[in-house]
Amino acid sequence: MTASRSVREEKQLEASLDALLNQVADLKNSLGSFIYKLENEYDRLTWPSVLDSFALLSGQLNTLNKVLKHEKTPLFRNQVIIPLVLSPDRDEDLMRQTEGRVPVFSHEVVPDHLRTKPDPEVEEQEKQLTTDAARIGADAAQKQIQSLNKMCSNLLEKISKEERESESGGLRPNKQTFNPADTNALVAAVAFGKGLSNWRPSGSSGPGQPGQPGAGPILAGASGLQQVQMAGAPNQQQTMLSGVQMAQAGQPGKMPSGIKTNIKSASMHPYQR
Repeated sequence: MTASRSVREEKQLEASLDALLNQVADLKNSLGSFIYKLENEYDRLTWPSVLDSFALLSGQLNTLNKVLKHEKTPLFRNQVIIPLVLSPDRDEDLMRQTEGRVPVFSHEVVPDHLRTKPDPEVEEQEKQLTTDAARIGADAAQKQIQSLNKMCSNLLEKISKEERESESGGLRPNKQTFNPADTNALVAAVAFGKGLSNWRPSGSSGPGQPGQPGAGPILAGASGLQQVQMAGAPNQQQTMLSGVQMAQAGQPGKMPSGIKTNIKSASMHPYQR
């Protein structure tokens, strides 16, 4: 009776260990995938993808806790693991089972891998935290909880507001800083003189008038030359002379030499002979 019970307990322990190993392997694969995303795909990683990874890890941890708390699962705390052989030599089977993490099973490795309690430093910190938490009264703890919840709510509200503003700013087109009609009117005025008036100040005078002593002779001489070139009738000489007189009236003795040459050449027309 005792032998059959021990065999049944051993089989139950093996089945529980297999189920536990499968759950731990799934959890390890999920953690590895999530760490790979954080290290290699951080530039294109989105918040919904991170939340999905956390949800997957949370579900696998809950499943692992259910396996441990199942009624058919034996209490693993009652099972004691004792190292039978310790060797400083490399163990290939151990390397394969631990996926290359533990190459040897020596006196240096055993205290870390077969530890059933946290490190002494961690235990001391946990005791200190437990003592500090016990000193706080219920009212003070409730106030701290409310203060923390308020800070978290304000932070979440600020983050959501910034996300809404960034989304609306990306969808809203850029505001124009110029008026296209004014730009077109300015270009037309500069290029073609559109919309410009012929208004002149009251103190200015037209070409050839005494009000502009510098520009009068040149404009008068130019007008006389134009009359000489365009006139082909017998009164050409008279028109030419009138142009010369207008130029000399504006500024005597300073008529351009080029205009003189043209006038002389025009006066010696072969048809005048």
